[in-house]
Amino acid sequence: MPEDSVTVAARLVSTVAAPLDPASADAPQMLHSPGRRLLVQRGDTELAVRDLDGEGPVVRFPAPWPRRYGSVTVSPTGDVAVFAGVHALRAVDSTGAVRWEIRHGCWSAAVCTVAHASFAEYADDHHHGHADSGSAAFSPDGKLLWAHIRNCTGHDADEEWLIIDPADGTVLTRAATMTVGSGSIHFPHPDPAYMGLTVLEGEENSPVLWGHWDGEKLTFQRFEEEVLLAVSPSGEHFLTTDPGQWALYLHRVEDGMELWRLNAEEAVPPPSIQDDRVCWDYEAAFPYDDTAVVGTEYHAEVPRHWLVHPRTTALGGRIAYPLPVSGSPRSAGQGAWYTVSKDKTTLHLWQLTDAP
Repeated sequence: MPEDSVTVAARLVSTVAAPLDPASADAPQMLHSPGRRLLVQRGDTELAVRDLDGEGPVVRFPAPWPRRYGSVTVSPTGDVAVFAGVHALRAVDSTGAVRWEIRHGCWSAAVCTVAHASFAEYADDHHHGHADSGSAAFSPDGKLLWAHIRNCTGHDADEEWLIIDPADGTVLTRAATMTVGSGSIHFPHPDPAYMGLTVLEGEENSPVLWGHWDGEKLTFQRFEEEVLLAVSPSGEHFLTTDPGQWALYLHRVEDGMELWRLNAEEAVPPPSIQDDRVCWDYEAAFPYDDTAVVGTEYHAEVPRHWLVHPRTTALGGRIAYPLPVSGSPRSAGQGAWYTVSKDKTTLHLWQLTDAP
């Protein structure tokens, strides 16, 4: 078991100010595709997007509904936003003009039998305001959109995984997920034909679906009681944990085989004698094919981030930062990861000090 004194230095690559006031916005996030990183921040009335690899201004998309009503994603080029709402997927450009919309079943806990045509119809309803949600994500080349939705209204609503042509909203294929989710998160793969999806089903369950599209049909492998954390830059592996956060699991993308698992209590020293056990975080980064960055105690005043070497299952030491960090390490594409300041006003991009 490594000691906390074994450290690996991280180098600050850049510091980026969040464009929106944290009092009325979610924490900034980073979406990445080969050669491009976008800072994305969702507010109640707008979505702010900044290209971190360019010098253009912040692009602001008018939001069709407040931020608690679902999730949002942005195309790799930053010119289209797709809002995954309670009753619809809606693609808009930066002027707010609707490119297309796909209506679907309601994500609220109430049995909603109305196919609402506008947000105004349910804006004041308690159940809609506290609804579950799906999600969507673009493939790295921007040519496909994957979306997790409920497919109809009323008692018979089921959840589906769609692949959509983002140019016009045409549904190319769909598959039933056999899930009952309260939320979901997509994880793009370097190959646009693959996508990962974690469906949040509560503390005791959270399946990972690893999807593949052959140009006609969507199929997927299912991994019960796992939470997807990150995909390697080459796309050869993906990293998961379990709902209890007991262990890390490395899977081979080709066939889904579990190659190894790393138990937190065996690998990581406890932060203090008062803590009963060590837990892996629900978020991580996979900046290099031979190195993942995984956190423990994300909620602590001083969270600990660790290097994990997937090829050997060895823990490479604790990451030493030149300034205080908070929360979990998060994926920023090949060769980097990011953290968000505790007050949600700043995003920090990191690399290993000895990285090329």
